[in-house]
Amino acid sequence: MEMDATGVSKGDWIFHGEFETTTAYLSDQKRILAFNPFCHSVELTETENVYKWLFRVTDPQNNPFDVIFFVEQSEELLVELPEHITYEEPEELSDETIKLYTIGKKIHWKHYPVTAQIEDPAKYLFEGKAFADMEMHPVKENKTRVQFNLRVDVRFVLYPAFRIVPEKILHAMTNAGMSMIMQSATNTMFHSITKDFNSFKQA
Repeated sequence: MEMDATGVSKGDWIFHGEFETTTAYLSDQKRILAFNPFCHSVELTETENVYKWLFRVTDPQNNPFDVIFFVEQSEELLVELPEHITYEEPEELSDETIKLYTIGKKIHWKHYPVTAQIEDPAKYLFEGKAFADMEMHPVKENKTRVQFNLRVDVRFVLYPAFRIVPEKILHAMTNAGMSMIMQSATNTMFHSITKDFNSFKQA
């Protein structure tokens, strides 16, 4: 029996790092996901800005449980212009103007569909879908506020022992458990990142 599960995690932190340094650091998927205790590897694929993640966990019977994600990253500068500056296309703005009026940056992660067969339930290998937004804003005293929201969708095979539980109850339990694990991993990841910064705190 297959089941779809969804987990979510989020965070809101103040990094003691200058805005450009912090955004450059957090734009590096491979670097930051190395701090996630469940992330086994991150590879850049042949498709531009598309990464392959391999996450490894264990099931209740202590069997390896692998999930592969294909994730496309895009970045968006948040610019707030005064009323006297008008333009028709973003390309008309100079680099100096953009830098002067930049108030933040967003990094987007979204599932990238591939045609190849990924799942192999017999080998406990499944495909997941990840979606995330990481929004960063400079704050006073050369600090940066980082807000992170992540959603992961996974379809997996249930073990016989769990099939006796009513499906609605099992689905709710699975989503809650998955979110709890993801939140713990997110907290661990961001706390570990602080080793490369002086300090940080939760906002």
